[in-house]
Amino acid sequence: MLQLLTSPQIREADNYTIKNKPISSIDLMESASAAFVKAFMDEVPDRDTLISVYCGTGNNGGDGLAIARLLKEQAYDSISVKIMRFSPKESADFKINLDRLKLTGIPPSELSNATNLPKENASVIIDALIGSGLNKALEGDLQTLIKHLNKLKKKVIAVDVPSGFPTEGVIDSNATVLKAKLTITFQCPKINFFFPESAYATERFIVADIGLDEDYIQSQPGPWKLIEEKDLKGLIKIRKPFSHKGSYGHALIIAGNTRTMGAALLCADACLHSGAGLTTACIPEQGMPALNAYAPEVMTLPRSELTSEVNSGKFNSIAIGPGLGTNANATELVKQALDFNIPMLIDADALNILAGNPPLLNKLPEQTIICPHMKEFDRLFGTSANWWGRVALAQKKAKELSLIILLKNQYTFIALPEGDILINPTGNPAMAVGGMGDVLSGMIAAFLAQGYTAKESAILATYIHGKTGDILNQEMGMYIIPPGELTLLLPEMIQSFCEAS
Repeated sequence: MLQLLTSPQIREADNYTIKNKPISSIDLMESASAAFVKAFMDEVPDRDTLISVYCGTGNNGGDGLAIARLLKEQAYDSISVKIMRFSPKESADFKINLDRLKLTGIPPSELSNATNLPKENASVIIDALIGSGLNKALEGDLQTLIKHLNKLKKKVIAVDVPSGFPTEGVIDSNATVLKAKLTITFQCPKINFFFPESAYATERFIVADIGLDEDYIQSQPGPWKLIEEKDLKGLIKIRKPFSHKGSYGHALIIAGNTRTMGAALLCADACLHSGAGLTTACIPEQGMPALNAYAPEVMTLPRSELTSEVNSGKFNSIAIGPGLGTNANATELVKQALDFNIPMLIDADALNILAGNPPLLNKLPEQTIICPHMKEFDRLFGTSANWWGRVALAQKKAKELSLIILLKNQYTFIALPEGDILINPTGNPAMAVGGMGDVLSGMIAAFLAQGYTAKESAILATYIHGKTGDILNQEMGMYIIPPGELTLLLPEMIQSFCEAS
């Protein structure tokens, strides 16, 4: 997994690389600027595009000056450079790149205040005003400038971080930020890019490798880790000759109610398609004909026989909650499940039952996986003012209760009992459809049944679920992805990870 760094850690990684690679700071800046330009050329291939580079006088501004020079070398001839001298300070590398820029024939203009700002004719603005490490809200001339630029509705591409945006910590949605269409960030994603409030600052981000020491980055302490595709390679167990259905576990799905039987069907079908050798659905009797028609491979279990069947030892995992309802009968089912001492996933209505019966939270077996979306999480543990606070609370509760909390969003956060926060990068807005969470629950139940640990099951299911959605959206052009369509592609996607291992 990729270790994500705070701003102070990123500065230390810069310093370590400069000292040990060895490489001078100005050459590292040149490497970063070249990486930016390479990504920029893919985004803006038209060499006749009118480009305006806005630079501060620190190292982010130095990047901007180098970027302008390198773009000129790549035949982008319509470039203007505007330097904001709102402070007498300038970094040494900024000064070097300013001298280099003057040799290209690009005459930079300098502004000492934000009054009477010049007309902006460029269609693309490169934001190199402020880099990472911001520790206070913008004010004064810089705030005035950024508000002015935002009103122009230009395509803004930010260098490393949108100006005014904090790389970690609480994101103030009312703060002044230069709003970017794209951020080309250096070496690794900034932690706050994965929080929903970042959407007002940048629509997209891509990562440009600038040559920092990766071993040093990976050695740094901190809870924030990004799941990478390589983490799954070798994790999927290849099916062996002479294995049989009993080799791959038996999952039990406790789900469904009179009006919400579809959730149970989606969950059970996803469990089947994710590799459980046997899947049984404990659903209301009136739903059994629908299940037989939808997924005849899934067995059924009357609720009156639940305890005796579980106590027989035949099940290897349980998923409870999708479409279950929150009435007295559903509550009793949740209470029964907590006594079964089998690897368990709790989702949807079962979470709402826990929220309405707080003492039950302390009865959850260790390593239980819970999968709340934002509202379910807030009902369980209390409302948070922002997503930074919500994830911090998930981290705290995962430790306290020895749970794995899978907090769902576009970028899902997985809080582990040892304190780490794993961020899943896969998934897209086309998956924002009712029933998609039920599919995820069925997948987790399948991996648990096959003998994967709770942590492995959470990682595998979340990443593959999102990756499958990405393929349907990006490669097959599906604007909206029906959950059942995603389920059908799961066996092929899981197999692809076996082949890549």
